[in-house]
Amino acid sequence: MRIAVEGCMHGDLDSVYATLLHLQEEEKTKIDLLICCGDFQAVRNEKDLECISMPHKYRGMNSFWKYYSGEKVAPFPTIFIGGNHEASNYLWELYYGGWAAPNIYFLGFAGIVKFGNIRIGGLSGIYKRQHYYLGHYERLPYSESDIRSIYHVREYDVQKLMQVEEPVDVFLSHDWPLNIVEHGNWKDLLRYKPAFEADNADHLRYVLVQIQAGALGSKPAAELLEKLKPPYWFSAHLHCKFAALVQHGEGGPITKFLALDKCLPGRKFLQVVEIESEPGPYGIQYDEEWLAITRKFNSIIPLTAKRANFGDIHLNMQDCRQLVRNKLQTRGAKPFQFVQTAPCHDLTHSLANGSSSGQYRNPQTEAFLQFLELEYLLDNTLEPSSPTLFMSKGSFDYDCEDIPIDDVDEIEEFAGDDDAETKKECL
Repeated sequence: MRIAVEGCMHGDLDSVYATLLHLQEEEKTKIDLLICCGDFQAVRNEKDLECISMPHKYRGMNSFWKYYSGEKVAPFPTIFIGGNHEASNYLWELYYGGWAAPNIYFLGFAGIVKFGNIRIGGLSGIYKRQHYYLGHYERLPYSESDIRSIYHVREYDVQKLMQVEEPVDVFLSHDWPLNIVEHGNWKDLLRYKPAFEADNADHLRYVLVQIQAGALGSKPAAELLEKLKPPYWFSAHLHCKFAALVQHGEGGPITKFLALDKCLPGRKFLQVVEIESEPGPYGIQYDEEWLAITRKFNSIIPLTAKRANFGDIHLNMQDCRQLVRNKLQTRGAKPFQFVQTAPCHDLTHSLANGSSSGQYRNPQTEAFLQFLELEYLLDNTLEPSSPTLFMSKGSFDYDCEDIPIDDVDEIEEFAGDDDAETKKECL
């Protein structure tokens, strides 16, 4: 199986697909799957743009809406996770995963699916310690802090992934596992000038400080790497290519780590890997173990600022597994069909001043929960509270345990320039 891996998509599906089609033609090969490591930007309309954390000057419709509307169809099955620049209102509709457009599948805030006999898992977002133990409290309309915190990784989603016992072949995260640089040539990383100079010198200095502090990367991702030990782990976020080999104990399995750049001319944003698999044809299918974990944990999904109470889990894993197995045998493992929920971008008029709130119940999610005999809880707002746990300007602490990974706002703090947002393209 040939899998194309892409770093940060930034909504430029047209360019990535065109590059892969050209590669297929030139090398007389076949790409079976494209996976994207975040900042996918599944923007359907102008309302979605308002829900992306980035300076207004960099917001644009790009090309996803063409695939959402049906004007174009993805030429390759595509799987993606979320990063720190997403239309979070849309991804929240598909919290458990689902088709963001025909042939384009979102893994969810955390998830595992099968592609043929290959298990692919992923964790969306980036790590920030002060939000890690909170619930998913953000609701539309997002405040200036909510629009950032909604993409911060939560303990609840990580703990679900920590329950996985069966082998995972490929895992995706947007930010890198903590200290992954120690398993590769980090000096070459710092010598990789094109990416860092393009995003200005503050980016390079920021990365260097975090490497020196042993703080570059995500602690939860590192924990998952140690737990799951997948043969392949792919990331993005820092807009550069970096490879590493992680040996899990003496004589243990090896994880091949690869981070890739964003989609721009001359940048290293694509890599094709060949993974041993059963013969095709291949398709995206639900994973039995993951569905059982989802069923077991769903009753405690934290939808306020309160931490998830794992002691309130009462379902038995074996019972969940048997129910899921019976359901899959009856219905099959193919995900529920794509359904449009929001109006699509229309070149003739704007939705920006329309009546649409940008919030919808996605029929895919409703069908998925009904399939697992679970209640729909995602729009519960019993305690709509936003905690005030954000660092203030100038409070950046290099030695602090919660040094952020790579958020444009925090790089601005590092630079000490209140107007940095207007001077550099966000990551």
